[in-house]
Amino acid sequence: MTRSAVRETGLPGSAPVVSVGRPPWWLVLVALLLGGLVTADLLAHGSLERMDLRVSEIVSDWGLKESASYPAVWLVTQLGGRVTILVVLVGLIGYLAWRRGTWLPVARLVLAVAVLTACVYAIKYGIGRTAPAFPGSYYFHDDGASFPSGHVANAVLMWGVARWQAVEYGLPPAVQRTFWWLSVAGPVATGVAMVSLDFHWVTDAIVGAAVGIVLLGVVHALDGLVLSRWVRARTGRPTG
Repeated sequence: MTRSAVRETGLPGSAPVVSVGRPPWWLVLVALLLGGLVTADLLAHGSLERMDLRVSEIVSDWGLKESASYPAVWLVTQLGGRVTILVVLVGLIGYLAWRRGTWLPVARLVLAVAVLTACVYAIKYGIGRTAPAFPGSYYFHDDGASFPSGHVANAVLMWGVARWQAVEYGLPPAVQRTFWWLSVAGPVATGVAMVSLDFHWVTDAIVGAAVGIVLLGVVHALDGLVLSRWVRARTGRPTG
């Protein structure tokens, strides 16, 4: 009986110290427009492609991939690594499932992974852009899968989902702030590290961030329309 009551009312938690991070509609539209315009410019071999080439030449001269700094910079790229983020998220939603008796965060995570995988790989293989280190002088090739950066899109969406759960379920303020920082600084650090190692073009990172913002908005919208209306999934959500 006690366990059931806890599941119905939720456990007391900390007051929100940051927002849940749902992107406003105008930001989603700006991200969608930006992604479309950048893609169109690249397909037309426009000025952004020339900018990418120039930046790639500069970072290649840095030689970070051959330097002692490589392991440290590579570790920063893992702020957008799917395995890294999933390990953290599985721990977070596992805690919420056990402590709050709710499966809603699990449903949100599954939805986020599904839309991320479908969208990012559809664009990657649809555009076929090659990475800076791709052999030859191709910028578009059947084997190209550089555009957009999956690491950056992953960092925006998945750290955004983690922040959302931490705030909504009233986790301690330090946890909420940590996920806030990861949701904001994680994508930026990931993009800078990927470009500095010449793994990605600058525009790969920019459009990766735009895709992540759009998908985060989509997941929030689908949650409001479908997931949060699923009565059993709502069990255990805070009511205060």
